[in-house]
Amino acid sequence: MKTAAVQLSKICNDLRWLSSGPRCGLYEIRLPAQQPGSSIMPGKVNPVIPEVVSQVCFQIIGADTTVSMASEASELELNMAEPIIAFNLLFGLTLLRNAAIVLNSRCIAGIQANRERCLQYVQNSIGLVTALNPVLGYEKSVAIAKEALASGRSVYDLALEKGWLTRAQLDDILSPEKMTHPRKLR
Repeated sequence: MKTAAVQLSKICNDLRWLSSGPRCGLYEIRLPAQQPGSSIMPGKVNPVIPEVVSQVCFQIIGADTTVSMASEASELELNMAEPIIAFNLLFGLTLLRNAAIVLNSRCIAGIQANRERCLQYVQNSIGLVTALNPVLGYEKSVAIAKEALASGRSVYDLALEKGWLTRAQLDDILSPEKMTHPRKLR
């Protein structure tokens, strides 16, 4: 149960980070709004469901310590602490079950990808140069990567500007859809 709580809390932390923003965070996903807005930033969608579920997970992790200590308190074949063990196990299972149901129904089911933001990340990634390496060679790819890093410009624009590839070639090679599916080089 503790392992499940740790993993569930980690998922909630990831959801919080991936939805952080809207302008100065990652904002790769949009969580469903569960309240009018943030108390300090009107209009912002707070990740309240992941936050609540994380708190439930903290409670379960604490209950695991209680169960461990109560188990350790036994003497020979007697354990005077069985009631607290049973309580924490049953209560923890109920909490974990309910938290998972709420997370799924009020958060996970309504998540939307922020396609525009994700596309910006892809288009401005210096890692795109990796797809150019088999076509341009290592030296030219390194030169583009270094210039993109120093100038803040995109790999796409720099490769086009240098005349090493045409727009059609770059659109084909650097297509996010094609880069996520295996293909043969021409």
